Amino acid sequence: MKKIFFALVTILGLSANAQIKMPAASPSQTISQEFGLGKIEITYARPSLKGRAVFGKGSLLAPVGEVWRTGANSATKVTFSDAVTIGGKEIAAGAYAIFTIPGEKEWTIIFNTNVKSWGSSDYKTADDVVRVKVAPQTTNNSTETFTIGVDNITATSAEISLKWGTTLVSVPVTTDIKPTVRKQIEEATKGTNVNSNVYQTAANFFYDIDKDYDKALVYVDKAIAGNGKAYWLYLLKAKVQKELGDKKGAKVSAETCATIAAAEKNADYVRSANDLLKSL
Repeated sequence: MKKIFFALVTILGLSANAQIKMPAASPSQTISQEFGLGKIEITYARPSLKGRAVFGKGSLLAPVGEVWRTGANSATKVTFSDAVTIGGKEIAAGAYAIFTIPGEKEWTIIFNTNVKSWGSSDYKTADDVVRVKVAPQTTNNSTETFTIGVDNITATSAEISLKWGTTLVSVPVTTDIKPTVRKQIEEATKGTNVNSNVYQTAANFFYDIDKDYDKALVYVDKAIAGNGKAYWLYLLKAKVQKELGDKKGAKVSAETCATIAAAEKNADYVRSANDLLKSL
């Protein structure tokens, strides 16, 4: 009898402590995107439509005109490793909550310091860092599960995109890397034994990003001096010379690139050099 009693107690104890694990209704996601000299990281929960209306008047999901947590569950959090500019205002590196106010013709995107809030119940305008208004776009395809991404990335700009249903909202973000890279170049090119690759990197920066073509020409010439058979450097020099209005010099550099690239059996650079020649 005692054995039966203890067996029942054990079974009942196990039942009381048992748990049922189910998939999250709005699963969380963290995305990390390299941007500028650092990265953007976003953590949020992803609700799905499940046949419900979104961004409408009186809709169950994110109705227009009301502050929305921009996802589900706890606050959607974005972390910038470096300072960025949004809506014309510089935001210091750090973590921020993203709140939004959906609208039919205009959305208000809010970056707020209260990253520990649950939903929008704890939202306070006093905690806002910046507000920016953007126009929503209508997409051809419907996105079932709410999605945040970082798109249209360049060296100094990107867009934080929000997609749900047939609505797409994009928030421009910029970062100023130029002063930091200029300082790095200054330090890296000191002395007499500078590697050709360092000069090449400097030339690419001044050509592609800083648009200082005079400096780009100085550094690409230094790179070529250290590696005269680098056909890719002659193509870069031709591009710089074209921007400076030196078509004659660009022609010589492009032809040099094509000749060396052909000898090295690199058809891509031969084609690129010929395309540049046609544009002169």
